[in-house]
Formats: sequence, C-alpha cells, structure tokens
Amino acid sequence: MQPPTAPNTLGEFLRAHREQVRPEDVGLSSAGHRRTPGLRREEVAMLAGISTDYYLRLEQGRDRTPSVQVVESIGRVLRLDDDELAYLHGLTRPKPRRRTRTEKPEEVPAGTLRLLHALPMPAFVQSRHLEVLAANRMARALSPTLRPGVNRLRAAFLDPAESELHLDWERATAAAVGQLRATMGTETDDPRMVALVGELSLKSDRFRRLWARQDVVRPAGGPARMRHPEVGELVLHREKLIVAGSDGQVLVVHHAEEGTASADALALLGTLAVSREPDVSGPGCDPGRVGRRTAR
Repeated sequence: MQPPTAPNTLGEFLRAHREQVRPEDVGLSSAGHRRTPGLRREEVAMLAGISTDYYLRLEQGRDRTPSVQVVESIGRVLRLDDDELAYLHGLTRPKPRRRTRTEKPEEVPAGTLRLLHALPMPAFVQSRHLEVLAANRMARALSPTLRPGVNRLRAAFLDPAESELHLDWERATAAAVGQLRATMGTETDDPRMVALVGELSLKSDRFRRLWARQDVVRPAGGPARMRHPEVGELVLHREKLIVAGSDGQVLVVHHAEEGTASADALALLGTLAVSREPDVSGPGCDPGRVGRRTAR
C-alpha cells in the first residue's frame, strides 16, 4: 500500500467517473433526493459485487491495488471505454522505480526533420509535453502557434486566436485534455506535466473543468475544421505518427482530400508560404533542437 501522502490518483479517477453515471444508465431508480451527482458509492459497490467498505477504501486511497477482476467489474459499472479501462488498470498496478528524466534539449531525429521539410503540406513535430519542436513553413503559414517553443495545449486554451481559427475548438480542446491524460499515463510525478496542468488549471476555467472529468482519449488523428484569415475555410485530415527512437515525439500532418475546395485553399496557402519564406534553410526553419526555455 502506498503512503497516505501520495497523490490519490485512483480515487480521483473513480469519483469523477462515478459522478458521471446516471442511476437510470445502470438500471437503478433516480427517484428521491440525491445529494451528489451520479451514483452513490454503495450503488457502485453493489453493482460491482464488492463491499461498500472496500470501494470506499479505494476512493479514499487506503487501498490502491485491487485485483484485475475488481477493476473489470468497477469499469463495467462506471461504463468506461477501452482506453479508460486500460488507464484504470494502469493506476492499480505497482509502479516500477523510474529513472529521472534528464533535463536536456530535445532533438528531432535528422531523418524526421528531412521528411518534415520535404512534405508539401503543413506538418510539425511535438514532444510528449505537447511542445512544438520543429515545423515546416506550411505549418507556420497555417497557424502562428505552430512554431518551435510553443506549447500546443497552452496555446489552445490561452490564445484567443486559436478558438477563432478552429471551428471545432470545443471538441478539439476536450479531446486534447483527454489525450494529455492518456499521454501522462500513471507518471503523475513528471514535473513538466505537473507544471503545465497547474498553470492551465489556474488560468483556464474550461481546462480545469475538463481535467476534473478524468476523461482518457487515445491520441489519434481525425478531422480538423479551420477558418484561415487568408485562404478561408479548410476541412483537413490530421494524422499523428509516432517518431521511432524518440521519447514520445509525434509527427503531425495536415492534408486535404484531393479535388476539394480545401485542397485548393491549401495549395494557395503553400504559395503564400513560399513567397514569405523562400529559403527553407533560413533561421528558425530547421529547429531540430529545442531547450527548456520555450515561448509562451
């Protein structure tokens, strides 16, 4: 059992998801006065086939290593999806001693950089902390926040221009928070992640509400709808590719379906980008190394 002073990550996750399940979702009556939203602790325990006292110990952090069967039962009651259930299993497994990450500038592999600048569509590389490490000129033309040193999550919640650019900003920010939790996994002691979550919790009411929901979303690509100030509306496909041999780096590529208005708009954006940055090897165009001092 972990010391009582350790963060109660398991209890916070269980409580947040318990409060999101309506009694009628699991075949219970919602009649009568309920002081708290969602299910009561004793209802979760009853449906999961465990004692109320044992479930209470899990939420309070007095027991943090339930069996696989108990985790599966609780996950079923809380209606967790596959990603959330996997995350819950991770919270209940003993944590191996982890070597402290050395704080040094993070490099993008040379081959990835060559590919990045050869791509004819917007592309950038981000770190596991969601900081842009490198971006091609098409990406910088797509958004001024797609430049080395900018933290994508910080920009999404604190830069008003991001909500104007992204037509599906609310959906995108909700997914981004869930992906951050999935990326962190059970490494809740990562100082840079902790600092990022703390800063955004203080500065953004929306981030604070989304983070409290304890949603887990597997990082993946998907559609991106934007309204660019120069080329108009864009409907793009976003792909996320893991950079092999890196510590969680991801290559993000935006592309449009061939023969569409978005493809034409993206081509126009490319022309504008070349006219403004004709020399790809100029200052800031090949940012393969980014230190801790990043733009905010």
